[in-house]
Amino acid sequence: MAKDSVEPINSALLADALAGLAQPQKQLSPKWFYDTRGSELFEEITQLDEYYPTRTEAAILVAHADQLARLVPPGGVLVELGSGASVKTRTLLDAGGHFGAYVPIDIAEEFLMHTAQDLRRRYPDLNVAPVMADFTSAITLPSTFDGVPKTAFFPGSTIGNLAPQAAIDLLSRMHDLDGVDTFVLGVDLVKDREELIRAYDDRAGVTAAFNLNILERLNREAGADFGLEGFAHEARWIEDRIEMHLVSRRAQSVALGGTVIHFQAGESIHTESCRKYTQDSLRALADAAGWVVDDMFADSDWRFMVAVLKRKPD
Repeated sequence: MAKDSVEPINSALLADALAGLAQPQKQLSPKWFYDTRGSELFEEITQLDEYYPTRTEAAILVAHADQLARLVPPGGVLVELGSGASVKTRTLLDAGGHFGAYVPIDIAEEFLMHTAQDLRRRYPDLNVAPVMADFTSAITLPSTFDGVPKTAFFPGSTIGNLAPQAAIDLLSRMHDLDGVDTFVLGVDLVKDREELIRAYDDRAGVTAAFNLNILERLNREAGADFGLEGFAHEARWIEDRIEMHLVSRRAQSVALGGTVIHFQAGESIHTESCRKYTQDSLRALADAAGWVVDDMFADSDWRFMVAVLKRKPD
């Protein structure tokens, strides 16, 4: 039965979930992965043997740390989207003693504030100014940084989680943000299908737990009654992307905010897309949002790339 008496704790989550689960292909936005538990699970994913993107990108950042840090002008601000635990960012912070401030932006407030406290201890001379925000919408930075030059940083290939138009929209918003003339962007590159599947369906089941946590969050914050044992994690390669799904193990019904959601056996909820780029598709993406790819840093096997975007000349 539907839990009509439950007062939703998170009305935005409830409304978004109801809209997504009403679609012919049921879906949930990946931004809801990142409560405190989800953020912790993602950091665990980044340490898995199968999950190559984090260590590959980290090695690229270490190899080119001085050059990348110089993209932030003296006294300028490094602005990071989806900062998480800011682990990879510390490579740039270590190389960038000239930074005026670091602005980590993340949707998981508790996790963000904990990370900011840790960074202040590690970098006592750096102004760490966290902003709790959803980077898929407009972002307002602290007014104290108005007019200060800024470099945006978006590692981890999180841009690949966005549909093409949403990715263009994000890059366009950053293009319009005050003082941002450079955008350092991590992108995962197209490669062997089996390697990609393993990266998103690890043997230890950490990615499965991360995916299923979104249902647990709906139970806790929106009064749903998902039985997590009734859904299985699945990673699928489709054209130019990995898709993550939660597949119903049986025919079942779930209550959510006074609505009953019906599932057939084998029906799935699409929770995330992880798009993989080529050099050409990245250039096309940047061009559509007013940027030009100024430089590219990749590993020797061209599995992952850190790209430097600059504003197009007027």
